[in-house]
Amino acid sequence: MRLTVMLLSFVVTTQVWAGELSKPVGKVLLTVSGNIENTNEDGKAVFDITSLENLGAISFQTSSPWYNGRTTFTGISLQKLMDYVGAKGSVVKVTALNDYTTVIPLSDFKKYNVILALKINGEYMRIRDKGPLFIVYPYDSIPELNNQIFYSRSAWQVSSMKIE
Repeated sequence: MRLTVMLLSFVVTTQVWAGELSKPVGKVLLTVSGNIENTNEDGKAVFDITSLENLGAISFQTSSPWYNGRTTFTGISLQKLMDYVGAKGSVVKVTALNDYTTVIPLSDFKKYNVILALKINGEYMRIRDKGPLFIVYPYDSIPELNNQIFYSRSAWQVSSMKIE
């Protein structure tokens, strides 16, 4: 009997950004500070809508406690954003326009494919509709996401993030 062993190798690449990021031209919607390596304004990373969208938009449909039925959210991968700013830490403290704060483990972003939504059902989110930025988990994809822990991490009207 002859045994054949086939070895497969996969190369995974991640893009690494280093140093200073380009400065936004429009109104700043998001400020990321704390333990980050890549900045564009006084030790912080600031983003307007265009600079966020330039990171690449992704979409998914999910139900949530805040909307009836399944809703389509479009935004940027929070893992990609953390990679872009060179986040080095274990948690991110998120602050909303109304001063609501929540603390999210950075590991959530990769584990659950969490997005920073800019659009709902194809339309940019307005402040009165939980915008302009809303942290959304794909609640329908994993049953454990349907609980108060993850709902409390889903901040809307996000204005800043501090990596700790």
